[in-house]
Amino acid sequence: MFDTFAALLDWFGIVVFATTGALVASRKEMDLVGFVLLGTATGIGGGTIRDTLIDALPVFWVREPAYLVTCVLVSCMAFFLAHIPQSRLKLLLWCDAVGMALFAVTGAEKALLAEAGPIVAVAMGVITATFGGIVRDVLGGESPVILSREIYVSAALGGAAIFVALALAGITRELALAGGFLAALAIRAAALRWDWSLPRYRPRPGRTRAELDL
Repeated sequence: MFDTFAALLDWFGIVVFATTGALVASRKEMDLVGFVLLGTATGIGGGTIRDTLIDALPVFWVREPAYLVTCVLVSCMAFFLAHIPQSRLKLLLWCDAVGMALFAVTGAEKALLAEAGPIVAVAMGVITATFGGIVRDVLGGESPVILSREIYVSAALGGAAIFVALALAGITRELALAGGFLAALAIRAAALRWDWSLPRYRPRPGRTRAELDL
């Protein structure tokens, strides 16, 4: 039951993130190749980096090419359907929030299964959740979401940490995955809804020579 539930989350995350990559391609008015490139890079980018770092080689989509095929198919579908939503940016942000929350917990889960420690598992969850989006935004000529004022990495960190804490506390994996996912999604959704952001650095005047001589 657990393996089925985790696999469904993983596949859903792949589809959602591939969709966000294709939506960026639509906003940039790319051709079909551009859709496939951005959709595929977004869908498998974070997981590829995760598997490389935890030495789970070959990476997941090489072991199971169906992941790669799914990204290509989703991207091709988006090429013909992306014009339907009235606001592709709004759809992109909310799909991205769901994909981020899913990958935060499934990435941490895969690290735990690879016998990584809790801190490493949380870090792998954050990497899985965010690096695909970074690749998408860089290739699409967008400012990366994680560098904007909106809370993003913090949401992934919170979801991955809650999942790992619940899993290590002996909570069933289904409930731990659901708890981490809902936490990450709730934080990100609140940030989108109420424009939350972390405090930013503000430049301050340096000390004068007189103050330095005191």
